[in-house]
Amino acid sequence: MTDKSNKRIINCAVTGSIHTPSMSPYLPITPEEIAKNAVDAAKAGAAAVHIHARDPEDGKPSSDLNIYRQIIDKIREEDEDVIICITTGGGAGMSVEERAAVVPEFKPELASMNAGSINWGLFPVKEKVPEFKFQWEPYMLDMTKDFIFENTFAAMEKICQIMYDNGTKPELEVYDTGHLYSIAYMLERGIVKPPIYLQFVTGILGGINSTPYDIMNLHTTADRLFGKNNYQWSVIGAGKAEFPAATMGLFLGGNVRVGLEDNLYLDKGNLAKNNAELVEKMVRIMREYDFEPATPDEAREMLNLK
Repeated sequence: MTDKSNKRIINCAVTGSIHTPSMSPYLPITPEEIAKNAVDAAKAGAAAVHIHARDPEDGKPSSDLNIYRQIIDKIREEDEDVIICITTGGGAGMSVEERAAVVPEFKPELASMNAGSINWGLFPVKEKVPEFKFQWEPYMLDMTKDFIFENTFAAMEKICQIMYDNGTKPELEVYDTGHLYSIAYMLERGIVKPPIYLQFVTGILGGINSTPYDIMNLHTTADRLFGKNNYQWSVIGAGKAEFPAATMGLFLGGNVRVGLEDNLYLDKGNLAKNNAELVEKMVRIMREYDFEPATPDEAREMLNLK
């Protein structure tokens, strides 16, 4: 019988808004592709899937509720159990209202809530793409050199209220240690309600790095602020840091996120053909160290979802 303390949630971030179609032919773009990747990731061991929408014509990040509806309906046709976590991060340039509109519309169990503003630098990636398929791709990457991913206290309070009004738990996206102090303030004021769920997002230019020192810094700061047993957390390592960061997170007691939103490669020089491959690799790593992927219902219990 598996020790329940060794259960860890795998969250699969299916497509995101960072990578562009020219970076990988396997990046899911259409509602059908995104939904299939989500369902296959769940079959591979993901308890939750993190959903962004894209324009099916050119892959540009989209806030179109009809596209989200197609994705969610198609996932639910195949899988009634997996936890659907919808983004409120959206894409570069979207308003708070655009980003949060998915919550009252779909009332997901879980939705991302970005816990502070950062510089968001994707522009160095442009040098690695020899040719772009769509005009918006290089423009979007260049734009991030002069872009702040804005999440003010007013915006965070508004998004949190929308979530709680709709029975949605915020997955608090933490890009640096200062964001943890902001969450502590919001927790004290009742803007964020316990028990909290933190997602450490590491490796984005403008935020904290993915080194063991950075992850330990986030973890120990959270322990000091919230109490060791008073929160759940997960870790993301962007790019090649995905699996090292996730493996470290396991040993520290955290959950993990993998997926084509965060990393396009299964291993060095080898593009992942779908999200299920990344989840399967994470499951293999977990089992090498006697961890087990949590089922969706176990994850619901761990996260205190509705």
